[in-house]
Amino acid sequence: MTDGATELGLGIDIGGTGMKAAIVNLGTGELASDRFRIDTPHPATPTTIAEVVRALIDHHHWTRPFGAALPAVVRQGSVTSAANIDDSWINVSSDELFSNSTGLDVCTVNDADAAGLAEMRFGAGRDRHGVVILLTLGTGIGSALFIDGKLVPNTEFGHLELDGQDAELRAAARARQRDDLSWKQWAKRVRYYLEHLEKLFSPDLFIVGGGVSRKYENWLPHVKISTEIVPAAMANNAGIVGAALVAPTG
Repeated sequence: MTDGATELGLGIDIGGTGMKAAIVNLGTGELASDRFRIDTPHPATPTTIAEVVRALIDHHHWTRPFGAALPAVVRQGSVTSAANIDDSWINVSSDELFSNSTGLDVCTVNDADAAGLAEMRFGAGRDRHGVVILLTLGTGIGSALFIDGKLVPNTEFGHLELDGQDAELRAAARARQRDDLSWKQWAKRVRYYLEHLEKLFSPDLFIVGGGVSRKYENWLPHVKISTEIVPAAMANNAGIVGAALVAPTG
């Protein structure tokens, strides 16, 4: 869809508490509409989520293909994990589900991968080469891996085993609140986790996103590692923008 010389797309970011959609200027990464939000239904089954997707599309009067970001592993349009969504999503074709509910072509993608695509195109990873790892530190830890700007999808580094448990159980932002940690204490856990990733992948850059990236001055100075680490630049719009970027053409 174009507006004069401006190419537009629509992205939907499906989160655990809210589902957000906006029209995106695909040339700049800026939102070209309001960011409309509807609470995520509970239980968040495929049927209830599809109904909200349709409502978001209707709100924006969108009639073209769109993209959607899901908190799950998405392989060729089908959901193959349910660590952060309802178990009934397993083996569901999310592309087919949302296409049937809206009458539009759609491409679904892992939510951290969507955020990474936005950061690499418009944000902190722009013009960066080599191995780049984006991490979203929130309720859990989402990850996106890029090699010379190309996405390696569905990495799920938050579920790497570290000291006998999922790394996100100790290093996600939720762990700071759950365990009543100071920013410095939590930063120590983040550093330990990042050092583990350094050993495995030898990255050239870490980008840290999630809500805590807006308060990076409270904790990031305490994370002393060999790899360059920077806060994400796209904030809450990253998932929407990244989803819009993967929308089918046409």
